[in-house]
Amino acid sequence: MGLVGRLEDLGISDIFQILGIGKKTGTLVITGSRGTAFIDFSEGAIMMAETSAFEHTLSDDLAASGAVKQTTFKLAQSVKGTLPGKGLFEILIELGAVKKETVEKFARKRIEKVVCEVMQWTEGDFLFELEEDILEGKTELRETSWRLQKGLSPEYLLMEGARVYDESSQGFMPEAGIGSNGGSEEDPSWEDDWSRGAQRKDISSLKALTNELRVPDSASEITLLILRFASEIFQRGVLFMAGPEEIAGLGQFGLDIDMADEKIRQIVLDLRKSKFLCGIINSARPCKGELEKDAVTERLVKELGGGWPPEAAFYPLVAEGRVVALLYCDNQGGSGEPESEGLEIFISQAGMALEKALLVRRLQDLEKGR
Repeated sequence: MGLVGRLEDLGISDIFQILGIGKKTGTLVITGSRGTAFIDFSEGAIMMAETSAFEHTLSDDLAASGAVKQTTFKLAQSVKGTLPGKGLFEILIELGAVKKETVEKFARKRIEKVVCEVMQWTEGDFLFELEEDILEGKTELRETSWRLQKGLSPEYLLMEGARVYDESSQGFMPEAGIGSNGGSEEDPSWEDDWSRGAQRKDISSLKALTNELRVPDSASEITLLILRFASEIFQRGVLFMAGPEEIAGLGQFGLDIDMADEKIRQIVLDLRKSKFLCGIINSARPCKGELEKDAVTERLVKELGGGWPPEAAFYPLVAEGRVVALLYCDNQGGSGEPESEGLEIFISQAGMALEKALLVRRLQDLEKGR
């Protein structure tokens, strides 16, 4: 089953969500005013990506780093002329000019860079087909790239791309100090207090992401924003959908386990067997500190790996008067619990944004039914 349309109607983040959650295998081709890009998916994971928007190629990246000499590249290219069935990087590896692990490392960085670029494309056409060769003659893009052995999570790439974009977009902002708006330490103005708080990760992230919550395109976009925010503060985390009797894995960041996204989506925890988690859901209030042991939390820690965390934090997401999701975070193997008041505020705002998104969807459904 293919997917075709315009970026004006379906954004990059939504496309990635559809292909990732649906575990699709095929090639996504995006064509816009800034160039053409292709992204290969396998079982929902991203294996390879390239774009004509960049002047330099993956080969240039390797050469610039000193990992492979330009003379060696020329030799490999001449050999490739006699071996049309082999790729440039395959030849370099066979020649012993570079290790496969090095190519994989640079290819992952390249994919992150390409995704960060196409996330900024808001106009153009996209086409996803199950067949690989749909580049309409633009095979040179594929020849300059490398297919990973182990694919990257679309959710991770979206969060990483958004983080890079946020940092670059804020780079021109002047730093505000105490008293910059006429306030003083004895009688600070609201703006001065905010400026001092901006040195904290949770407050700076709150300022950066709050605007994106005001007009959410979808519920999936809201969940991505929550994971992005939390990843700025904690080392790892999991977002669960919450039902009356159980919670089910939805997304994650920072987990050092194989096929993390797939494994998280397979986790279903029975709330009836954990008074600790039931208490958090019933109170609808954040819980931070020592993680209470019971059969359910022990299973949770086992699934996440890394041993029992010294501290943990739970943040319920409330929409339409009930807890619809639960965010778990910790700094396993790192420092203690960070300052996270900004995250609590954001979770509260996310709940209101989700209510708005659900209301908009209902109104659209009503319009279609007329």
